[in-house]
Amino acid sequence: MNDEFNVTYLTFSGHVELHRFRFLYFLVMFIVYVLILCSNSIILCIIWIHKSLHEPMYIFIAALLLNSILFSTNIYPKLLIDFLSDKQVITHSHCVFQFFAYYSLGASEFLLLSAMAYDRYVSICKPLQYPVIMRKSTVSVLLLLAWLLPALQVMASAAIIKNVQICRFTLTGIFCNNSIYNLFCVIPRTLSINGVSILLNTALLPMLFILFTYAKILIISYQSSRDVRKKAAQTCLPHLLVLMSTSYLSSYDIIKARLQVYFPRSAHLIMTLQIVIYHPLFNPIIYGIKMKEISKHLKKLLCEGKLN
Repeated sequence: MNDEFNVTYLTFSGHVELHRFRFLYFLVMFIVYVLILCSNSIILCIIWIHKSLHEPMYIFIAALLLNSILFSTNIYPKLLIDFLSDKQVITHSHCVFQFFAYYSLGASEFLLLSAMAYDRYVSICKPLQYPVIMRKSTVSVLLLLAWLLPALQVMASAAIIKNVQICRFTLTGIFCNNSIYNLFCVIPRTLSINGVSILLNTALLPMLFILFTYAKILIISYQSSRDVRKKAAQTCLPHLLVLMSTSYLSSYDIIKARLQVYFPRSAHLIMTLQIVIYHPLFNPIIYGIKMKEISKHLKKLLCEGKLN
């Protein structure tokens, strides 16, 4: 406790061999962060510039890429500073904010994927009603809800965490996530209930909705023409790949926190780094390669760059 400023500092203990590999860690993660910013921003700009891509499906993709940039920016700058610092510390208030942004943006990912699934369902299963249903106002409402609902729910947890008495001051991770619960003298029941509510409303229910929607699309596509099946495969496969990636990485964070499963420090570090490395890089690669219209503009941009 710093008596002069009345600030509580927390220490990260999840780093492995940091004193030996700090510059290697910094270099690798700095390169990854630049790649995340560049790859997501390029496709985001392509969607913004080309009016032919101003359709609900591409707008949702742009929102997903923006979400990845915000998610990474919440983690990487602090992580890079810690790699070069003698002490890996964070103030309690900053830790609570990082916790809030981490889970709020993470939950938004599932809701954005749900909005994409609904858009594909209407496009493939109700093509004649698509212009009426998926209007600009509908898209705007879905985007607002995808960011606002998780933020409000996670904000409630963050408010509880900020006022809970702390008995320990060492975090077992490399940034602030559910590991902050291990610092509390007693975990409030309201925090546990709200955590289950967040998991249910922003992860499990959206996932079930996505699986149900794509099952309906699969059935309709199987019963339709070859062109419809091809369209469904081209537009739905990237979303399903991103969903699998998001679900796999999120499940580790949930299992680790809720079931109190022990992982060796090295294994925990590797899994944690996967969450902040693979997924933000996976989105632009998948949508840049698998989405035909985006891929076409991306190839054109790269060809022009080579000619210049």
